[in-house]
Amino acid sequence: MNKKEMIYEGKAKKLYLTDDSDLIIQYFKDDATAFNALKKGTIADKGIYNNKISERLFTLLEKEGIPNHFVRRLNDREMVTRKLKIIPIEVVVRNIAAGSLSKRLGIEEGKRLDAPLVEYYLKNDALGDPLINEGHIAMLRLTTPENLKTIEGLALKINQVLSRFFDSRNILLVDFKLEFGLFHDKVILGDEICPDTCRLWDKTSLEKMDKDRFRRDMGKVEEAYQEVCKRVLKEQ
Repeated sequence: MNKKEMIYEGKAKKLYLTDDSDLIIQYFKDDATAFNALKKGTIADKGIYNNKISERLFTLLEKEGIPNHFVRRLNDREMVTRKLKIIPIEVVVRNIAAGSLSKRLGIEEGKRLDAPLVEYYLKNDALGDPLINEGHIAMLRLTTPENLKTIEGLALKINQVLSRFFDSRNILLVDFKLEFGLFHDKVILGDEICPDTCRLWDKTSLEKMDKDRFRRDMGKVEEAYQEVCKRVLKEQ
């Protein structure tokens, strides 16, 4: 497979065309951003960890019947994925109050929610990825009601699978962000699943093991990513 021109560069990844119109190459960067790119930095080897973690989790989800864009990992920083038409909605699933949920609603960080909460955000950096609801999604014609129902069902199933998996690694899945896209008109999971997109706490100590360490200048950021990678890749 030949890597061709770059078609997209985001905050954490670069995407390249290949000689197969259905497949692209996703390159994982070490760049780190927070607060809609107002804070920028580098986390050493983050791209390597995120690539390996995403490979393991996408493979797990596929086995559990959740379609996603992962095809295979090429090397430490690159994976082959299906080329999706991304639906411009960021889907957040929350199990424990943290981050913007705590700030918006005054819920103490660390409070376990009675049931998983699914939220939608408009995927638009210029607007700060605002929180939206089903009415906004219909008004903006971001996707069809049928696709949105599929997305919600997949998000909740993904939460069940990942929560069990992380629990077996002594990690709490606090919340996480997902992106979906269309592959030949079928809704499937895209993007990545890693400490950039998930809040992960050690189950015993409640120590943060994700990008919040970078956001909040907590130190030991690289060590946290490395530890998550180690636990995720460990065979049970």
